[in-house]
Amino acid sequence: MASHQSGQNIGYQAGELSGQAQVKKDELQNKASDASQAVRDKASDASQAAQNKAGGASSTAQDIKEQASHLLQQTGEQVKSMAQGAADAVKNTLGMNNPNNPSNNPSNPNNPSNLSHPSNPNNPRI
Repeated sequence: MASHQSGQNIGYQAGELSGQAQVKKDELQNKASDASQAVRDKASDASQAAQNKAGGASSTAQDIKEQASHLLQQTGEQVKSMAQGAADAVKNTLGMNNPNNPSNNPSNPNNPSNLSHPSNPNNPRI
C-alpha cells in the first residue's frame, strides 16, 4: 500500500507542479502582453507628438513664407519709388521734368537744345 500511496503522492505533486507551471506561464504571458501594449501606447504617443510638431513646423514655415513674400513686395515697391525719385532728380537737373512745357522735351523740334532735329529752324545743317 505504501507504494500505492507513494504513487498517488507523486501524481498529486506532479499535478500540483503542472498547475503551478500553468499559472506562472499565464502570469508571464499577461506581463508580456501588458508590456507589449505599453510599448504600442508609447509608440503611438510618440508618433502623435511627432505629427503635431511637424504640423506646427509646417504652419510656421507657411507663416515665414508669407512674411518673406510681404517683405519682398514692400522692398520692391521701395526700390521702384527710389528709382522714380532718382529719375525725377535727373530730369530736374537736365530741365526735362515739366511735361507741360514742350520746349523741355528733347524730341520737340523747336527745343533749342535739339539743334540736330531737321525741323528746328536753328539747325546748322539747313
